[in-house]
Amino acid sequence: MLHSPPGLKIPALIFLRGSATDPIFTDQLIMRTHYCGNINDTHIGQEVEVAGWMHRRRDHGGVIFVDLRDRYGLVQIVFDPDRPEVFGDAERVRGEYVLRVKGLVRPRPEGTINDKLPTGKIEILAQEIEVLNESETPPFHHDEKTSEELRLRYRYLDLRRPDMQRNLLLRHKVTGVLRRHLDAEGFVDVETPMLTKATPEGARDYLVPSRTHQGKFFSLPQSPQLFKQLLMMSGMDRYYQIVRCFRDEDLRADRQPEFTQLDIETSFLSEEEIMQTMETMIRALFKEVMDVDLPDPFPRMTWQESVDRFGIDRPDLRIPLELVEVGDLLKDADFKVFSGPANDPEGRVAALKVPGGSKISRKQIDEYTAFVARYGARGLAWVKCNDVAAGRDGLQAPILKFLTDEAIDGILSRTGAQSGDIIFFGADSTKIVNDALGALRGKLGEDLDMIEDAWRPVWVVDFPMFEWDADNKRWAALHHPFTAPKNSDPAELAAHPKGALSRAYDMVLNGSEIGGGSVRIHRQDMQSTVFRLLDIGEEEAREKFGFLLDALKFGCPPHGGIAFGLDRLVMLMVGANSIREVIAFPKTQTAACPLTDAPGVVSDAQLRELNIRLRRKVEESSSEPAAD
Repeated sequence: MLHSPPGLKIPALIFLRGSATDPIFTDQLIMRTHYCGNINDTHIGQEVEVAGWMHRRRDHGGVIFVDLRDRYGLVQIVFDPDRPEVFGDAERVRGEYVLRVKGLVRPRPEGTINDKLPTGKIEILAQEIEVLNESETPPFHHDEKTSEELRLRYRYLDLRRPDMQRNLLLRHKVTGVLRRHLDAEGFVDVETPMLTKATPEGARDYLVPSRTHQGKFFSLPQSPQLFKQLLMMSGMDRYYQIVRCFRDEDLRADRQPEFTQLDIETSFLSEEEIMQTMETMIRALFKEVMDVDLPDPFPRMTWQESVDRFGIDRPDLRIPLELVEVGDLLKDADFKVFSGPANDPEGRVAALKVPGGSKISRKQIDEYTAFVARYGARGLAWVKCNDVAAGRDGLQAPILKFLTDEAIDGILSRTGAQSGDIIFFGADSTKIVNDALGALRGKLGEDLDMIEDAWRPVWVVDFPMFEWDADNKRWAALHHPFTAPKNSDPAELAAHPKGALSRAYDMVLNGSEIGGGSVRIHRQDMQSTVFRLLDIGEEEAREKFGFLLDALKFGCPPHGGIAFGLDRLVMLMVGANSIREVIAFPKTQTAACPLTDAPGVVSDAQLRELNIRLRRKVEESSSEPAAD
C-alpha cells in the first residue's frame, strides 16, 4: 500500500452527478461537477457546474447564448434577462475568457437541436457565473486558417483548437495501446542515456559541451542503437522505450530535429519472428484505435522488386502505377538519350504508363519535366496514345522518329497501354531514373486523384548490405554498421561485398516508412570485417565503438530489433501532412522554435565556464575611403 508523505493531500478520484465518464478530483474547492462535452439528455433536470473557455457568444432576442469549451467538447449556456445580475456578467465576457458556470440542464427548444454535437439536445440555463480569468483578443480564432509561423508562435492557443487536441489525444491513446501490448509480450521499458558519444546514424549530431571535461563534448543520441544492443548482452531479453532522438539534418514535413521513436530490441529471435511480433502489434493498434483491419499477413517485397516496380524502397501501394523496364527494347535506338543508358550496366530506361493520361496538357508535361529535374533527370520523354490500334500513326510524341516499329510495339505491349493513356520515360543512371520516376509516380497519383482510400502496409526486405560511395571511393552501410549480413561467413563477405544482402526489414505504410530494423551482428569477427569494409580502421573502431567491441567478447546473444517513428505513425493515423501537427511544441523547418525563440544566445560567463570562445564577425567601423 502506498502512503503519502506527511502534509501531502492526494485527491481521490470520484464520479459526481450521474455520468461515470466525468472524473472529478475532490478537494476543498470543486470547480466543476461535469465536463462540458459530457453533458447530455440524461442530465436534464440536474444542477451542474462547468468550467472552461468561452468559445463563442451570440445575442438573440435579448437572450445571450454562450458556447463553453473544455477538452471534452462544447456545451451551450443560456443567460436569461430575467436574471439581471447573471445576465449583466454575461454581457461583459469575451472570447477565450475562462468561466465557471452553475446552472440547470434543460432540453433545447424544438427546432434548435444540433445533432452534430454530443451536447446538441440540451442547454444549461445559467444561475451563477464567475469569471476566473479574462483574455485579450487572440491573434487568431479557432475557426480561422492562419500561417504556421503564427500558429507555432502562439502554440498554446493553437493547441486549444479541437483538431489539435484530437491529434494529441489520439497520440496519447496510441502510446498507451503500444505500451500495453509490449508489456503483455514480456518487453521491459528501460531508459537509455541522453548524454552519450556520437553514433553513426547518417546525420549530424547535436553536441553538448562538458563543463567537467573541458574541450570534450557529449552527443545527443540519434537513436539508442548501441545501448539497446548492450541491454541484449546484459540478458534483458526484450526491451522497449518510447524515446526522444535528435538529428541535425535537413528538415521536411516528416522530419524534426527532435523526434520520438518506439525503440524495440529482442534476443534469440529471427527476423521472421521479429516481423511477425511487430506486425501483430501494429494490427492490434489500428484495430483498437481506429477500428481498421489491416491485412493479415502484411505483404512482403524485396528491396530490388520495390525499386524496380516503384522506383523507391518505401512504395505507396495505393497508387496503381508501376515502372516497367524497356531498356532491352531500346539498345539499338537511334537516340543516344535512350541507347546510352540502355547499354550501360549502371543505367536504366523505364516507362511509366498513366491510364487516361493523354488529357495531360503540354504545359503540365513541362511542369512534370521541371519536377523530375529536381532528382537529376535531364528531361522527361513521353508518348500520348491516341489510338493504340493504329500503331505508330495513333501515337503522338517528339521521340517517335527515333524508335523502330518493333520498339514501339514492344513498349505498348509491355506497358499494357490503351487508347487515351500517356507513357512517360526515364533514361539515365539507375539511381536517377528510380528517384525521378518514383517521385513522379507519387505526384501523378496525387494530381490525378488516383490514390486509393485505404491502408496498404508492406514489409520491404533483403536490402543491399552496402552502397558504393563514389565521392569517397569506399563502401557505406545502407542502414548502419551493426546490421548483420545474410552471408554469415566473414571471409566470403569480405571477398564479395557487392551484391551482399542484409538481414534488414522496413515496415512501410501508404508510402511512408514507419518502422525500420534488422538483425544485428553478434560476433566480433563479423563486426570487425564489416568495419574494415567500411574503411573504419582498428584505431577508429576502438575509439568510437570500443565498448561495443568489448561487449561482444563476453557471450553476446543473437539479437535484433526495430524502431518505429511515432510522430510519423500518428501523423498518418490522423490524416495530417506534417508531423508538426502531432507534436505539441515542434520546431520550424529551420529548426527554430518561434514560441520560445530558441535557439538563443548564451552569456559570456556561461561560455567561459565551458571553455568556449565564439568566432565573431568583425564589423568594419570606419567608413573612410581607402587611400590610393
